[in-house]
Amino acid sequence: MEALAFDSTGYGDELLAGASITVRLALYGYAISLLGGLVLCFTAISKTLVARIFWRTFSSLMMGVPSILVVFFIYYNAPLLVKSTFGFSYEISPFAAGVSGLAIVYSVYVGEALRGAIINVPPGQFDAARSLGLRTWVLWLLIILPQALRLALPGLINVWMVLLKDTALVSMVGLADIVRVAEVSAAVTKKPFLFFLSVGFAYIIFSSVTMVAAQRFERWVNRGQQRVGGR
Repeated sequence: MEALAFDSTGYGDELLAGASITVRLALYGYAISLLGGLVLCFTAISKTLVARIFWRTFSSLMMGVPSILVVFFIYYNAPLLVKSTFGFSYEISPFAAGVSGLAIVYSVYVGEALRGAIINVPPGQFDAARSLGLRTWVLWLLIILPQALRLALPGLINVWMVLLKDTALVSMVGLADIVRVAEVSAAVTKKPFLFFLSVGFAYIIFSSVTMVAAQRFERWVNRGQQRVGGR
């Protein structure tokens, strides 16, 4: 266990730093995907044909392509596109490429979860809000979206769990996340079982914390809702 020590003889501090990068990568990517997913959701339910065609095309593309390919495309091609378009050099960091790639891919899944939730909100809610003369933004902000959030919450939690595990892929572009640190440490110490087992436990801890927080948040969101069968 000396290899995991938090001093100059072990890699415990490097693993902790890598875990911090992994968590930040997941949080930033998920936060941006929530915003992007909300935009894509309104695009999907739009009455404009062009918007719906864009949603179908973009969602099919992102759902059919592995996340790591999107990260690779951004990391290796974004600087070339910026230089050819705007005429100046630009370098993107592995962290920024990872956040951008995960956000782009998972915004589609967030958008689909929200779209499914909104179309399952009873139509009477829309009619009742309009009969009260509520403005459109008030209708959505105070009536529809809170109900849609409750319906979409299980799907949004699943998106977070999958995105969290997909952060490991970003190590392939050189990001020093917990997986990359474990890979380097295992190569130096010749103890791959120890380091990769430690990383596995770290992801289990991340997932367990997520599930506990999600259950409490779900209870808070569903407060006042009568359970089926009165139980």
